[in-house]
Amino acid sequence: MRAVKTSLTGIKPTNTPHLGNYLGAIRPALELAKQYRSLYFIADYHALTTVRDPEVLRTSVYDVAATWLASGLDPEKTILFRQSAVPEVFELSWTLSCLLATGQLERGHSYKDALAKGDVPNAGIFYYPVLMAADILLYDTHVVPVGKDQKQHLELCRDVAQRANHVFGEGTLVVPEAHIGDAPLVPGTDGEKMSKSRGNGIPLFAPAKKLRKVVMGIKTGSETLEEPKDPEPSTVYQLCRQVSPEAAAEMAEKLRAGNYGWGHAKQALYETLEAELGPKRETYQALRADEAKLDALLEEGAERARVIARETMGRVRRAIGMTRPA
Repeated sequence: MRAVKTSLTGIKPTNTPHLGNYLGAIRPALELAKQYRSLYFIADYHALTTVRDPEVLRTSVYDVAATWLASGLDPEKTILFRQSAVPEVFELSWTLSCLLATGQLERGHSYKDALAKGDVPNAGIFYYPVLMAADILLYDTHVVPVGKDQKQHLELCRDVAQRANHVFGEGTLVVPEAHIGDAPLVPGTDGEKMSKSRGNGIPLFAPAKKLRKVVMGIKTGSETLEEPKDPEPSTVYQLCRQVSPEAAAEMAEKLRAGNYGWGHAKQALYETLEAELGPKRETYQALRADEAKLDALLEEGAERARVIARETMGRVRRAIGMTRPA
């Protein structure tokens, strides 16, 4: 089993998915499933660093599962599961914590950012990189798609895996590599990076009428209908290009020619988005309405994940002296 290359993606269930998540994270991560044995886990224990309402957490887990399934994740070809359904992750995280210096955790981005804001961060935020390392190493992961903001955490993961191999024997843990793809920065309706905190997102599976209203509210230039327009700086064009390069090329040609207004361009973007997201919206709504089915899919995924986790922990226990050598 270890000869198979594995990729792993963690999804924190704390935000309502928007177009930026789909273009910047979901589509690129699903592409990796074509190259590797892929695992996707919903990081519900990581969410506890900020989420205090149990119903919100339960709802968010279902939202995330339905979103990824509707976006193209095939649960028969990949493994989708709740982080909390595989308790071996906590055993491994304790083992890893005994190999790490507290100074490494004090340099963590999330912890430092919380201190800089004047917050009193909880121990979960401090410990976050250790649990993240355990998430990765438990499944013999070779490749982890990460953004630049998560690269530091992966470096810590690599460091502790190498340390474990040095202390307890080569091959105790697989040392993963970062996969920093060319996922684009997705602009929001105000032209800045799309994010929930800015309130500039385009909801991923909003009803068609609401989707169109949000798209028509995107900020654009003030040129007249007749004037030629430069498409490149436009949020409307940039979003269209990321969803459909073919539709964007047609839009750019019309904008440069003139007699084509920003209202026309927004309508074209809406139609492009609806063609991409409309069928997925229907799938999402059907999945989201059947939580029992989602539970069954997540539990089946967890059983498959635990097969890998038990194999890894058996190897680790033998290496560190908890059980007899094979």
